[in-house]
Amino acid sequence: MSVTGNIYGINGPIITVKGNLGFKMSEMVYVGPMRLVGEVIALNKEETTIQVFEETTGLRPGEIVEGAGSAICVTLAPGIITNIFDGIERPLQLIGEKSGAFIPRGVNVDLLERERQWETTICVKPQDSVSGGTVIAEVPETPAILHKVMVPPDMDGTVIWAAENGSYTIEEPLVKIRKPDGSEETLTMAQRWPIRIPRPIHKRYPADRPLVTGQRILDTLFPIAKGGTAAIPGGFGTGKTMTQHQLAKWSDADIIIYIGCGERGNEMTNVLEEFSKLTDPKTGNLLMDRTTLIANTSNMPVAAREASIYTGLTLAEYYRDMGYHVAIMADSTSRWAEALRELSGRLEEMPAEEGFPAYLASRLSAFYERAGYVENLNGTDGSVTIIGAVSPQGGDFSEPVTQNTKRFVRCFLALDKALAYARHYPAINWLTSYTEYLGDLEHWYGANVGADFVPCRNELLHILTTESRLNEIVKLIGSDVLPDDQKLILEIARVIRLGFLQQNAFHAEDTFVPMEKQLEMMKIILYLYEKCRALIDLGMPMALLKENRIFEKIIAIKYDVANKDMYKFEEYRQMVDDFYQGLMDSNA
Repeated sequence: MSVTGNIYGINGPIITVKGNLGFKMSEMVYVGPMRLVGEVIALNKEETTIQVFEETTGLRPGEIVEGAGSAICVTLAPGIITNIFDGIERPLQLIGEKSGAFIPRGVNVDLLERERQWETTICVKPQDSVSGGTVIAEVPETPAILHKVMVPPDMDGTVIWAAENGSYTIEEPLVKIRKPDGSEETLTMAQRWPIRIPRPIHKRYPADRPLVTGQRILDTLFPIAKGGTAAIPGGFGTGKTMTQHQLAKWSDADIIIYIGCGERGNEMTNVLEEFSKLTDPKTGNLLMDRTTLIANTSNMPVAAREASIYTGLTLAEYYRDMGYHVAIMADSTSRWAEALRELSGRLEEMPAEEGFPAYLASRLSAFYERAGYVENLNGTDGSVTIIGAVSPQGGDFSEPVTQNTKRFVRCFLALDKALAYARHYPAINWLTSYTEYLGDLEHWYGANVGADFVPCRNELLHILTTESRLNEIVKLIGSDVLPDDQKLILEIARVIRLGFLQQNAFHAEDTFVPMEKQLEMMKIILYLYEKCRALIDLGMPMALLKENRIFEKIIAIKYDVANKDMYKFEEYRQMVDDFYQGLMDSNA
């Protein structure tokens, strides 16, 4: 028998039920005659407190609250990839076909298609021993993703019956096992998992390989580890969403989970329309063939916004358990924190800084801690990389969400409003951003790209830092009074900024740059710097060096040298040698 009670009080998305009627903490409940979905968030002997994931307008005291007997769960089965869900895994396309453009309250739809037949290959036979994570069947979910049906993590036993290869729905029996206690269990493609409980793993690996993105400022200056965490904070219009789009399209993750948490509806519409048309550069198929979108816009109830982050995480962990590398784009964690703040206010909890609840930091840490490069229960390796956008009000990075996020991420990509307004994209400020992964990834760079990759990167960052110090002097007394060696640093820093850090997402050759080309670009810039410095040491004025327009030619490499034409870098090296020799001959 399910537990039932009656509504006593309603405060926005928070409702209370008098007495201790037997509800459990985090249990899913159905509220009122429309059976709105909710979750138990507080219990004491006097009352039960529930947050409702849908609009509570029209509810009245006295109406029935019915317990579901289990926690808020997601259904895990083929059909997740290519789908678009709301914050509690209801498929928006199916709701749209059934109810139109707006989600009605209490809508009851299947989370995944029950009637669809999936071509299935059974991977076990009778007498096989299986345990949590063992692959029992394989289903080609999309042209890009082979879905591996696994034994639930908390189950083991011996196979006593297995179906033949063929077409099955997600609810048809595939395998029957006998558990150690003698009971029998029938396994289907579908399993359920509570969204707030991390899926178990065997062990966690150190971060020792990068998430290759093809974006020069990320791969070179501020790399993100595969299975790592990164934050992209920035004010309105600085390019958070566009940066995440580039990462979703070009990073070497197998699967992308894009969580639109509390963003504007028109912005989410653009994301949905754009992702449905994008071609996956890896396979030539649609990018949606390896993408799942969770759309929870700012006009949707705040409780569902709070849950959407955990829904996306659980889906990511499920595919990680199959041995895939998953990247989560959370846009934005600030809206999620605002949902926490609103719910906390409704619960009359003591507010902390700027009204956020005192447990903001612990919730953020619990979210980012679910990232990692791991060995799964079935022996495969997989990873979940979390890249969270942060939207501080007014672009103020001293506000609580940004500051607490910095405590729990190891890569901080600070977007700069001044760079964005100057049309320098990606508008990542190289002076305020940082990564803690470089030391962990140094061996990988040396083995896979080149031993001089990290030294070249460090030299570039040193030049940019020196430029920043020199610009303080220039603001006071102008650039004319600087000695020529310092003028050269300013000029080379300009080449780095325009020719290397600035990247055009809409240019065929510049939207994605392989690591080998990034290294060659760094080498040619530093080679030019070395030759110009030698000329300056011989007493040649900086004005003479600029007459040849060699700096502009090096800036144009990003467009003029195709990713496959690596041999052309020798031509540019020869061009620098000719420039150097020409000035030496004229000086003689």
